[in-house]
Parts: sequence; C-alpha cells; structure tokens
Amino acid sequence: MENAYRRRKQPELVRRTLLDCAARLAMEQGLAAVTVQAVCEAAAVTKGAMFHHFASKQAMIDAVVAELLEKLDADIEAAMVTDPQPYGRFTRAYVTVTLDDLMLNQGSQWTALYISSLTEPSLRQVTAEWFAKFVRRHRATDDHPTLEIVRLAADGVWLAGLLRDDGGPMPDLPALRKRLVAMTLPD
Repeated sequence: MENAYRRRKQPELVRRTLLDCAARLAMEQGLAAVTVQAVCEAAAVTKGAMFHHFASKQAMIDAVVAELLEKLDADIEAAMVTDPQPYGRFTRAYVTVTLDDLMLNQGSQWTALYISSLTEPSLRQVTAEWFAKFVRRHRATDDHPTLEIVRLAADGVWLAGLLRDDGGPMPDLPALRKRLVAMTLPD
C-alpha cells in the first residue's frame, strides 16, 4: 500500500462543487431535484463526502440559500454605494438589482430561490427574515409607504416577467425600472 495513489484532499473545492451542483439542480429542475444522490452524482463525490460537509440535504440547501442571500446583499450594497441620495437609497438599489436580474438572466439562481421560497416554508422564512433585516437597517431612509409600494411593484414586475417566460409579451423593463426609481426620489 505504500505505493498506492493517494488523491490530495481539497475539502473547500469539494464543498464548493457540492454547493454549485445543488444550486444548478435547483435552478434547472426545481428544488425537488436536489436529492443527495443527484447532487453527489453531479459533483462526482460519494455520499460520505457530501455528509462530511453537510449534516443533511437540508443543511446543504440552507448553505446554498445563505450564499445566494449574501450575493444579493453584496449586489444591493454595491448599488447603494453609488447612490448619493439617502432618501429611498435601499429601495432604488432593490429595484435595480431585482429588475437587472430579470433583464439579464431569467434562469438565475435568484429566480430559483424565489420560486423555491413560494413552495418551501423554511426558505420562505429565511428569505422573509433576510428582507426584514434590510428594511430594519434602512428604516431611517426607506420607511415610507410609497417606497414599500415601489418595492412590492418591483417584485410584481419580476414575477410578471417570469410568468411570461412562455413566450408572452415581456413588459418594458427599462421603462418600468426608470418609473419605479423616479417614484423613490424626494419631491
């Protein structure tokens, strides 16, 4: 056994691959397709390797969701940094990130997260808590009924665009985004 080939362990690479494969499966086939077997096959690892990194399938899904929310955090914060107007800054960033996601890539991981959140109570709770954290953090600048309506409208535009993925007419996203952003500016 002294001469036996030993593969160099790369735990972070294995973990990253598992997360990427789980996210891809959820995005392409829905959350129901994210099984331990399917993720392990896609990642070319054993179930033992998967369970070394995640205690359960749910723990792996939770990690995927946490990463997506961290990315959304970063995208929203980056959009806010470039905005010199404090009033409505979070809402404008939210509108921009939400509608840019729809304009750029309807098959994004964010799409998979939202669709999964509609049917999976634990994901719905995590997503709701994430959004509530932003609202609390930006209460001083974005706690106004008009701004809440704008955020809800952005969600509605996003959902309407997603539902038209079947070839129906797409809304004029740049015009809608421009109008929603204009509604967030102080009078």
